[in-house]
Amino acid sequence: MSSTELSAHEGFTAEERAAMKDRARELKTAARRSSRADEAAEAKRDVLAKIAEMQDSDRVMAERVHAVITASAPTLAPKLWYGMPAYVLDGKVVCFFQSAEKFKERYATLGFSDQAKLDEGTMWAAGFALTEVTAEAEARIGALVKQAVS
Repeated sequence: MSSTELSAHEGFTAEERAAMKDRARELKTAARRSSRADEAAEAKRDVLAKIAEMQDSDRVMAERVHAVITASAPTLAPKLWYGMPAYVLDGKVVCFFQSAEKFKERYATLGFSDQAKLDEGTMWAAGFALTEVTAEAEARIGALVKQAVS
């Protein structure tokens, strides 16, 4: 690589570094918890606290997304993942909510990992932009989450 190519690489953004630090804190916190029941209860409290910290529009959407996911797929457990509310099955992240503020984006995102069973042919969506959580969006989120864990 030339020196020009090396100097063009800026590394991680401040937001990405913050997300990595959040993840390190999450792992340390989880290691200190005593039982699975304690861990699950603390993880849920952590997610609700993180949602409460969000800016108004993101917070409202995250609250609705959280309610829809927990109602539609009670087998998913809430936990923080890189500082974002995420929902896991057997310890693996299935879906997550990323606030617009987190990475200074223009919209929030509902994302699905490769653990989500959303396969449809040879190509399917794994992330959805959210600007508002309407009744129609809630129905679609519920259906996607049910499919993801089926």
